[in-house]
Amino acid sequence: MQRLEILFSNRPLTKALWMSVDVLLINIAFMLAYWLRYSVQLFRAVDPAFNVPYTVYWPFVMLFTALLIGVYRHQGLYRARRQVSWFEEFYALLNGTATGAIITIVIVFLYQPSFYSRLIFLYAALFSVVLLSGGRVLKLWLFRALRHHGIGIKRLLIVGAGEIARTVMRTIVAHPDLGFRIIGFLDDDPEKQVTNIGPFKAFGRLENLDPVLRNEQIDEVIITLPWQYHHKILSIMVHCQRQHIRARIVPDLFQLTINHMHIIDLAGIPMIGTREVSISGLNQVVKRGLDLVLGTLLFILASPLMGLIALIIKMESAGPVIFRQQRIGKNGEPFTMYKFRSMIADAEERKYMLQELNEAQGPLFKIKEDPRITSLGKWLRKFSMDEWPQLYNVIRGDMSLIGPRPPLPDEVAQYQEWHMRRLEVAPGITGLGQVSGRSELSFDEMALLDIYYIENWSLLMDTQILLRTIPRVILGSGAY
Repeated sequence: MQRLEILFSNRPLTKALWMSVDVLLINIAFMLAYWLRYSVQLFRAVDPAFNVPYTVYWPFVMLFTALLIGVYRHQGLYRARRQVSWFEEFYALLNGTATGAIITIVIVFLYQPSFYSRLIFLYAALFSVVLLSGGRVLKLWLFRALRHHGIGIKRLLIVGAGEIARTVMRTIVAHPDLGFRIIGFLDDDPEKQVTNIGPFKAFGRLENLDPVLRNEQIDEVIITLPWQYHHKILSIMVHCQRQHIRARIVPDLFQLTINHMHIIDLAGIPMIGTREVSISGLNQVVKRGLDLVLGTLLFILASPLMGLIALIIKMESAGPVIFRQQRIGKNGEPFTMYKFRSMIADAEERKYMLQELNEAQGPLFKIKEDPRITSLGKWLRKFSMDEWPQLYNVIRGDMSLIGPRPPLPDEVAQYQEWHMRRLEVAPGITGLGQVSGRSELSFDEMALLDIYYIENWSLLMDTQILLRTIPRVILGSGAY
């Protein structure tokens, strides 16, 4: 593991490794192109007079390879970037390969060899895109697997604990595949400097920067201080530079929060404006329409099994089949949420007797081995089947299929000011927090993920959350 850590922390070596892999794949692509053109002879037969051995193409293979690697490098494919999608890499590969293939064909045409075949270069380009795209899939998977095992992780320290800092925190929590781990933060505010945010430790005042950098083995510092601290910001930047630690600044332009910024390019001139919350206007109409259609369909499909579950609950223990509970919905409005009863009938009355057993942080109340849960209830909770009646809440409009989980009134009473943003949208049956850890997350982590979802909502994100929910429900991961 240590050797892998050293290998992937050495940027020049890693860059040379990926370039070597691409050189190999491009040569394999040209060999496949030769086989397809001269052995399979797809589309058009080769005149026997022009049937030449592969060795004749070697100079052009080297030219083709050099051009492609040069174009890929110019497009930044070998730069160390953590946040890059496969589609971005695929587009760059497609564009770079087309450019390299066209230049190669032009050079070969000017050279005018007697064995010249334009189709072989077309085949080589297509095979190169396929093989290199497949290689990028394996590369992304490899990086994620290594980061999952702690290899290539960058340890971050955040300077500042305001809204900008929390925006950075929730973005990093929502994207663990980027390989960043926030160790903690510094702030001069008397309350913030001693109050942890979920797993992120408060290290006290800004003057503690030097011992924190030394003792916590920090790799990068992210500065989220307001611009009136510009002298302090410059001092921190200089100090980090002397310690050979990278420092980055998140701008706090005119006190605009990042989630309200909209940057456009006007003929090369960057312009910053404000944008609306993602789930508003037409987006809200679309989301509600999908909730109504999918919620109704799922309710109909699940009805036979829901009837069977209701019968077993009634036979197993005394009490109502459906558990009704007041929850807080969109904009702080209360509503009645429905669940299959998974606890004994007087579970709510016994809750206050079990407060000392609470295992959750913040305003939540959770006990892994809750003595109030029935035998059937354990199975219902493990596979989230107790939540199925909430499809009725979705049809009514109280909830959405996807969104923050609806809190209890006494939980909301304990919210900090920044937690209240969870209530800006309709609560959901599942959400980003549920597919990122469920009961294993602290409340602050859950809140960071929920606010990230609200700020960055899209149909694609909802689709991804639904798809990630299915295996978690089947496996019962993180539920109790």
